[in-house]
Amino acid sequence: MKEQRTVRDALYELPDERTRKRITVVTVVSLFVIAVFLLYILKLFKDNGQFDGKYWSFFMRFTTWRFIGEGLLGTIAASLLAGVLALFIGFVFMIMRICVYKPLNWLGMALTEFTRGVPTLLFIYFFFLYVPKMGINLASIWRVSLPVAISASGMVAEVLRSGVNAVPKGQREAALSIGMRETMVFTKIIFPQAIRYVIPALVSDLVIVVKDTTFSYIVNYPDLMQNAKVLISNYDALLSVYLMAAVIYVLINYLLNKVSVSLAKRGGMVPVVGR
Repeated sequence: MKEQRTVRDALYELPDERTRKRITVVTVVSLFVIAVFLLYILKLFKDNGQFDGKYWSFFMRFTTWRFIGEGLLGTIAASLLAGVLALFIGFVFMIMRICVYKPLNWLGMALTEFTRGVPTLLFIYFFFLYVPKMGINLASIWRVSLPVAISASGMVAEVLRSGVNAVPKGQREAALSIGMRETMVFTKIIFPQAIRYVIPALVSDLVIVVKDTTFSYIVNYPDLMQNAKVLISNYDALLSVYLMAAVIYVLINYLLNKVSVSLAKRGGMVPVVGR
């Protein structure tokens, strides 16, 4: 009787010789199709003159790269500020989620799900269009960092809560048995271990924060994307400028993922990346 294979077997068991051959064939065919598609795209660009020198020569100027560098520094500043704010707000939401008082617990759950469900762009439009009508005039960096942080805070809260839940329950019970208060147990024993568990995942979440700051052009904050739009307006070089910006963002996010993997290996954990 033929043994029935489950989904788990297909996902986690090493493939047999026949399956490996199928994977190899599918991989080769897929790479061939992708290569043909890329060659077709490059031909279209060439036919439309997108490889002409006028669209690329300005990258040979120092002023161009200085302008790009200023935008990159703006992106880094906004991302770091948004990351710190997201960590603080997420910590507050996490405390509410694990609170024993049900109304506060329900409020924390509602806020977490709300921030996770609403698109970042809507938060940015709210701070850009409606907050000034309330008489609150924020600097452009705050008008992008604060909504990005609020959007990411729900995800950060869930990451922190998963770290807290990963700490063995017996440690809390042992600490309470020797007379420690709940607050002291959390701050001295549980939370420090929880942070160690989730640092790789938090670093990976910073990738999403960096990508969300690309909406900075809406509030005229001079980040990499805003400066890229200025270069496009000046040189009418849509393809070359956006390609340059894409490469920079890929490098930033690749470095962040490498940091996450390094931290996970150092702590003996498997990072949660690319969620």
